[in-house]
Amino acid sequence: MMKPSNEAELAKLVASADGPLHIQGGGTRAIGAPIQGAVLSTTGLSGVSLYEPGALTLVAGAGTPLAEVEATLAAHGQRLAFEPMDYRGMLGTKGASTIGGVVAANVSGPRRIQVGACRDSLLGVRFVDGMGRVLKNGGRVMKNVTGYDLVKLMAGSWGTLGVLTEVSLKVQAMPEAVGCVLVNGLSDVDAVAAMSAALGSPYDVSGAAHAPAGVDGHPVTMIRIEGLEASVAYRAAKLTDLLAKFGGAVLVERDPAKVAAGWAWVRDVALMQGQTGSVWRVSVKPSDGPGLVAQLRAEHPDMLVLYDWGGGLVWVQVPQGTDVRSVSFTGHATLIRGSKKTRATIPVFQPEPLPLAALSKGLRSQFDPRGILNSGLMD
Repeated sequence: MMKPSNEAELAKLVASADGPLHIQGGGTRAIGAPIQGAVLSTTGLSGVSLYEPGALTLVAGAGTPLAEVEATLAAHGQRLAFEPMDYRGMLGTKGASTIGGVVAANVSGPRRIQVGACRDSLLGVRFVDGMGRVLKNGGRVMKNVTGYDLVKLMAGSWGTLGVLTEVSLKVQAMPEAVGCVLVNGLSDVDAVAAMSAALGSPYDVSGAAHAPAGVDGHPVTMIRIEGLEASVAYRAAKLTDLLAKFGGAVLVERDPAKVAAGWAWVRDVALMQGQTGSVWRVSVKPSDGPGLVAQLRAEHPDMLVLYDWGGGLVWVQVPQGTDVRSVSFTGHATLIRGSKKTRATIPVFQPEPLPLAALSKGLRSQFDPRGILNSGLMD
């Protein structure tokens, strides 16, 4: 394993590489088609180099452990707005997730419906491209740039365009209070309708999820609110009245520890941890989710399901080797957990339409003309 300790060393390693490189942060997200290549770790590029709590801005080396970033922010009553998921439980991986890996995979949790994805909190990046050139884009404040928006391109590129060395992020203050309105017993269709009503209300919802089989095995719909104490209490009461119209039993949880635990369960898809089946992450129009699930249930009655993002994100666990794209739906699906054989035989990422695929190919030829960075991972 190659583990450069600074950006210049990394650039030399990439420039002199005579074969494919497997770019890796903490190694916690074993997602994508199996690839070959010498492992190039970014964990030596670690440390928070700048943190300005008053400006809600943080700059860190790509190899900085996510836990270190979160602890630094928490000490000042702040957090990453996009609530990144911890994949280790689902994938059975070890190690420590890095902030660069989070950005490269555009990892975004339940709060995405309110604040956007990881890329929307990204202010700037530094990276080494496939020729060993050091490039940078953006900075410590939001601004528009001409040419490629490299900040957005690098988020979700999975190390195929360049090796991140440093990221700049905007952060947010932790809320004074939290609450979760729980509705028990709703069908998938009614749950999506209830979540849509909550998200369409003026009550500033920061999480909307539904488990057809929750911790106790029964359906539960979860609506999260955050903010000042008086505001949370007011909005919880209003949402209770709104959601009671959908027929389920409604209750409100205000214990911060219990609310945090419940949303960590959603964020990390704990329902599907410790299992052996394939797990797919499917993005659809919320109203289409129940129909997709019904089609899949007809073939796989025992599959596990979790709806997040108000129903726009559907996690499904099906028998190993199953391709959920065999049923008809409009959206896109990504294979998150699968055996090596499954990942080698089924496209892990949603196949792109030809015009978009041509654009992607063109971008890779610009930034990695030798095709050595995580080659084949997204094929």
